[in-house]
Amino acid sequence: MPTAIQLIVGLGNPGANYEHTRHNAGAWFVSDLAKQTHASLRMESKFFGLHAVSNIGSDECHLLIPTTYMNLSGQAVKALSNFYKITPEQILIVHDEIDLPVGVARLKLGGGHGGHNGLRDIIEKLGTQQFYRIRVGVGRPEHSREVEDYVLRPPKKEERIEIDFALQRAEKVLPLIINGDMAKAMQELHTEKE
Repeated sequence: MPTAIQLIVGLGNPGANYEHTRHNAGAWFVSDLAKQTHASLRMESKFFGLHAVSNIGSDECHLLIPTTYMNLSGQAVKALSNFYKITPEQILIVHDEIDLPVGVARLKLGGGHGGHNGLRDIIEKLGTQQFYRIRVGVGRPEHSREVEDYVLRPPKKEERIEIDFALQRAEKVLPLIINGDMAKAMQELHTEKE
C-alpha cells in the first residue's frame, strides 16, 4: 500500500535575498528535513526546483523546494507530481501563514489560498484544493497593506526561534502524516502549543 504522503514541498523564493525571509518558512522546513534525514537536495531542472528522496521512518518520500518564484510554485509541484504519478491528496505543502501567530503550526487538508500566491498557483496548476498543508504561523503586520513587505522581511530574532520550534514540532509528527494518520498528527501538533 503506498504511503499517504509521497511529496513534501517547502515554499519560498530563490536566492540569498529571500533566504531568511518569513515567506521562506516552508523552504526552511524542507531544507532542515533533508539535513535530518541525510538526503541531498539537488537542482533538478525538469522539476523547476531542488529535489531529493528522503527516508522518513520506514517510508520513502520526495522532497521539493521550488526555485521558481513563489507565484509560480505550482509549475514545480505539477512537474514532479506528474512525473511520479503522485495525486494531490499525496502532497503536503509547507508554507508561511500570516493568519496564525508566530510559532504555531497547523495541519489541514484543502481550503482556499487565503491570498498566498504560492498556494494560489498550486491550486490553479493542480486544478484542485485537495492537498495537505502545514501552515507555519509567522504573525500578521499591523496594517493589511504591509503584508507583502512583511513576508519578504526576515523575522525578528526571537520570532525566528519561535518559528523554528514550530517547524520542529511539525517535523516530529511527520511520520504520522506520511503514514496517513492525519487525526493523530493534528491532535499532537495542535495541542502541543496554543
